[in-house]
Amino acid sequence: MVAVEPNVKVKWHFDEGDQILKGQNICTLEGDLIPILKAERVALNFLGHLSGIATLASKFVAKVKSGNPNCQTKILDTRKTLPGLRVLQKKAVVHGGGFNHRLNLSDAVLLKDNHISVMGGIKPAVERVRAHTKLPVEVEARNLEEVRVAVALGVHRILLDNMSNDLLKEALTLIPATIESEASGNMTLDRVADVARLGVNYISVGALTHSAPVADVSLLFEWES
Repeated sequence: MVAVEPNVKVKWHFDEGDQILKGQNICTLEGDLIPILKAERVALNFLGHLSGIATLASKFVAKVKSGNPNCQTKILDTRKTLPGLRVLQKKAVVHGGGFNHRLNLSDAVLLKDNHISVMGGIKPAVERVRAHTKLPVEVEARNLEEVRVAVALGVHRILLDNMSNDLLKEALTLIPATIESEASGNMTLDRVADVARLGVNYISVGALTHSAPVADVSLLFEWES
């Protein structure tokens, strides 16, 4: 808004991360009508989209805490973000009480199924990566045998991909406290509390950024007589 009309006065009534109820005023604008109208739709699109992400993240965090307020499981986002909007979308996740996974590929190494297949298995994939970088290595595991291999290699974190709750429970018995665990795949609001109770360190949810409903935000005018 300010980029279109530098003289517009913006007064925010809430801080980032605050809970806003339906019908409350988020901010007040004062300025020339025409440039405000020019910027209205873009501004509302951004605000509604990012507020929707923060809202969905807060729901996942609340679900995890609902069964145990002291639960240490953290809700993570993923890199499933819109081009050019990753930083803003990930910031919105944090404002909703979640945590960021990798911002980009240079933050850490995540070996997924395609990488593992191309390099001939988890062991050669991890060894090749370690020969070229000191970054933390996370390995995706789809079954108990892959979990065992990743544990033997002493990777930084094991991503337990698309496992049932029963399989997750068994997999977690194989992972020592020195290795972090992350559950991913089909993590819905109805399921995350049960997964968190299993004792996993992280639950990653791609839907936080790629499927969050847009918050209902409007711009209304108060005319001076």
